[in-house]
Amino acid sequence: MTMLLIYTHKITPRFTYTMKQICTRILGLDISFTTKVEDFIKHTGPKITYTKQPLQNEFFIRSNDLLFEQGVNDFEVKIFEWEGIPCFFSAGERSNIPFDIFSASFYMLSRYEEYLPHVKDLHGRFPSRESLAYQRKFLQLPVVDIWAYKLLEALEEKFPELERKSREYSYTSVIDVNTSHAFAHRGFVRTVSGLVYDLASLKLGRVAERIKVWLYPKKDPYDNFSFLIQLHKKNAIKSLYFFQMATYSTYDKNVSPNSNSFRFLIKSIADYSKVALAASYSSFDSFDLLMKEKKRLSGVINRPIDTCRMRYNRTNLPDTYRTLIDAGFSDDYTMGYTHEPGFRAGTCTPFFFYDLNLEIQQPIRIHPFTFHDYAFIKEGTKEIIIKRIDALYQEVKKVNGHFVSIFSNENLGSEHKVDWKELYSYVLKKYAN
Repeated sequence: MTMLLIYTHKITPRFTYTMKQICTRILGLDISFTTKVEDFIKHTGPKITYTKQPLQNEFFIRSNDLLFEQGVNDFEVKIFEWEGIPCFFSAGERSNIPFDIFSASFYMLSRYEEYLPHVKDLHGRFPSRESLAYQRKFLQLPVVDIWAYKLLEALEEKFPELERKSREYSYTSVIDVNTSHAFAHRGFVRTVSGLVYDLASLKLGRVAERIKVWLYPKKDPYDNFSFLIQLHKKNAIKSLYFFQMATYSTYDKNVSPNSNSFRFLIKSIADYSKVALAASYSSFDSFDLLMKEKKRLSGVINRPIDTCRMRYNRTNLPDTYRTLIDAGFSDDYTMGYTHEPGFRAGTCTPFFFYDLNLEIQQPIRIHPFTFHDYAFIKEGTKEIIIKRIDALYQEVKKVNGHFVSIFSNENLGSEHKVDWKELYSYVLKKYAN
């Protein structure tokens, strides 16, 4: 396979991280770097100059300073369009690409803006409305992947001999199980307390449902697991179930992790799908609690647990990912916004976390999700939701990316204007391949 040589004036961790993500993981190119002009001139294959000035008449992308700096600086980001696609960090007329695609990609992937001063929401999260992508209306575009493929077009035009490993579109269905059952398997005290509360609140429908579940535990509205297993088998779906192993608290209301029925459920799911940890709300700032939950889940399925996602999609950079690494997790599915569909990091390709404070690539792979079902709870009809999901799918498909959906068993079992089971079945049938 032909090698693409990239010349730059300085090889930094940011530079290496970005080049490997864009050129190798997204585009499948074999690349090498050099800071020696003579080696670059000598190279007869495809090559790029990434610095302030071109050396000869080669393919040139003018760099700004972001990949050669350290730390975090607050600067204005000016958006303009390149052939209808939003971009930033203008590179001037001499550059073959009109903006510094590598710095712009690093800005998105590193979540640079989340290190800058901002007001967090109720749950300590970076609000979607604070993001550049939301404010400039490109949150629904995987711009990093789009930019990469546009770069590829330009490179292939300049170097027809360029070879690469092409990638294929893929889909993963994430099932979030923060509350496995609405009424069943909750113990005497919590069951009676719930009944008293529903009676006092005149929620007579829930009272009737509670009594029905007491008599027939399999009728619990959140118990959709047989339905999901059969549906995934039928559609040959790659699925990933996140189970919570937390004790009861204000934001963690699952059945007890010591419940034999709950543990049996997890074991039965693990026979058909990968099982991972839905870290509790309380473990967000408690390493010891996170380790305890991980150990509990591992003990149930008798396998190591290497994948995690945080309750309510809470992340605080860089601390959350450092904690996950220390706890032995290699993969994370938290990168996205609960109530806004789209691409929080500007990409639909898994990427490694880059720690801006330490200036190193950390050994945890982030799998950004495309949408969480809660983003569509207030939409009026199934048709409107499908239209929005389809627009996201089309963007991912164009760049052969990874489409990750998150559905919760709670929503699949709750009564809404929309039949969520029917909608989920449609999503699997339409977007799985």
